[in-house]
Amino acid sequence: MRLATWNVNSIRTRLPRVLAFLERTDTDILAIQETKCTQLQFPVEPFEAAGYQVACAGFSAWNGVAVISRVGLADVVRSFPGQPGFARAAGDEALLAEPPVVEARALGATCGGLRVWSLYVPNGRALGDPHYAYKLAWLEALRDAAAGRLRTDPAAQLALVGDWNVIPLDTDVWDPALFAGKTHVSPAERAAFEAFAAAGYTEISRKFVPAEHTYTYWDYTGLSFPRNKGMRIDFAYLSPAAAARATGASIERVERKGSGPSDHAPVIVDFAD
Repeated sequence: MRLATWNVNSIRTRLPRVLAFLERTDTDILAIQETKCTQLQFPVEPFEAAGYQVACAGFSAWNGVAVISRVGLADVVRSFPGQPGFARAAGDEALLAEPPVVEARALGATCGGLRVWSLYVPNGRALGDPHYAYKLAWLEALRDAAAGRLRTDPAAQLALVGDWNVIPLDTDVWDPALFAGKTHVSPAERAAFEAFAAAGYTEISRKFVPAEHTYTYWDYTGLSFPRNKGMRIDFAYLSPAAAARATGASIERVERKGSGPSDHAPVIVDFAD
């Protein structure tokens, strides 16, 4: 069975590329992030015509996640237990009384016996920004939910995949000095990311693709891709039972090339039957 995760940066813009990717790679399950559309706007029909079922979550032209599968799609939920919301007007004191919004950043579904979570971790914006505190709280709540699931069922087949918006190692970015004092590399973010390993999960792409300066994201500006000025921020954390079945992983850098690409490359994980 083949699982992939991909921040597509607008599913409606990237639809032809996503469909071609599925056919080229023979992917069974695809977790998508940054769909940038409501659930009603998601282009379900082309995926169904290709033999896939679709579950999506989205409220507007921001965020949005989905799971598409041709090996079953069951028990769909559009947030994880304890998922925090964000007061979008947090910078405006007059509007701080508005209740936080649970954004479309997490969707879970069971596909072929594997519980897949498509995750779009908050960016954080800047150290000291309310969105940074939100990001840390979001990761902590996800870790608690993931750890609790393993305590309940140590044999659970779980995959936490997506755009984590964390650069775990200095070698996961082209120039770590440029990120000093910024988000993605702060000690608190890195600790929040590593907490999933402490909870029993294995980041499987690193096991199979350990090379330094191997990235999953390149900005559209400044010739970032041809100059390989990238970041590694897309990952796949697996539970022990799922990690034991993993037979390989790859970063599909080719999908960042050509006409109209996403700024992210897909990450593929293969499992034994």
